[in-house]
Amino acid sequence: MSERSPRERGHGVNPYADPAPVEAAGVRTDHPDSFETRARQVLPDYVSAYYGATAGRLDGSAEGEAAWSALRFRPRALRDVSVIDTTTTVLGTPVASPVLVAPMAQQHAADPEAEVAVARAVAAAGGLLGVTTHVSVPYAAIGATGAPWWFQVYVMRDRGLTALLVQRARDHGARALLLTVDMLALLPAPVNPRSWPVGPARARHGNLTPEELVAAGPSGLEMDPSIDFGTIGWLREVSGGLPVLVKGVLRADDARRAVDAGAAGVVVSTHGGRRLGPSVTSARALPEVVAAVGDDAEVYVDSGLRSGEHVAGALALGARAVFVGRPVMWALAAAGERGVVSVLGDLDTGLRRVMTQLGTARLADLTEEVVAR
Repeated sequence: MSERSPRERGHGVNPYADPAPVEAAGVRTDHPDSFETRARQVLPDYVSAYYGATAGRLDGSAEGEAAWSALRFRPRALRDVSVIDTTTTVLGTPVASPVLVAPMAQQHAADPEAEVAVARAVAAAGGLLGVTTHVSVPYAAIGATGAPWWFQVYVMRDRGLTALLVQRARDHGARALLLTVDMLALLPAPVNPRSWPVGPARARHGNLTPEELVAAGPSGLEMDPSIDFGTIGWLREVSGGLPVLVKGVLRADDARRAVDAGAAGVVVSTHGGRRLGPSVTSARALPEVVAAVGDDAEVYVDSGLRSGEHVAGALALGARAVFVGRPVMWALAAAGERGVVSVLGDLDTGLRRVMTQLGTARLADLTEEVVAR
């Protein structure tokens, strides 16, 4: 814990995972918005801007949240809800909750332990996390926490380097690959980590050697704009058969083609509003993707899910599980591992409460019948 990110920014505060400064600042661990407020107080402006950035003039993140909040339920009556069961499986891996942690870059800017702290929180919650290509900590350290994880793949122009990272992730416990297809354009310079001051917060590619990075060069690390549906089979081949999910699907026809090309699942996602501001929301796209995929693959969803009601709505519309991103990142920045544990616990508690009110004792009972369309 000796490394420090550039968050001091003149505040004279460097809380990281120490609970004392958080409690002194009055952060309520049962209110995720408080974590964002506190995180924005202690993080440098450029880090906060990156975490909160969306694409275009329209705030796709806010619209995504609003779309989930617009869902209305039709609760069932006289159902036995004395025991609520939120357990499920994701591509065969048992999890205690359908709330998974999305892959996110630059976690070192939030906490010096980065994904390792998040993985410990996920392990405690009995969940699963996604790990980005841009992770700054070793895959081995993540695997040592015991948390199951999937590797989010940004296919780079240097395909050999991409294959090498996929194989290293597999060798250290990655159980599936998340092929991300919705982020070919770079973020604007003011929020792009490449423009940050040199330091731990900017660290990326923690699983490549300096020699490998030099050999690839800046152009080799850029995302490959030539990826297509054939990339799904290529990833299965170079990974030795790991299941591949396609992350960033917003169309029924794309979802169907991905599954026909060998995808084990798809993730309906707007990348938290970072892909295209005026794009359709995940809440709106989810039902048509579920209908197109049927029982041939598993469907997941992210972007804008912030409460137990949102999670229940997503599951009722056909999602197997959901991924949560920004609430986890803000909590990590404000309160470290303890903050992430709190956010995941709050979402699980909220989901259980909604299931009780809906008369749905098991996740399988959360069907389209309980949503007013």
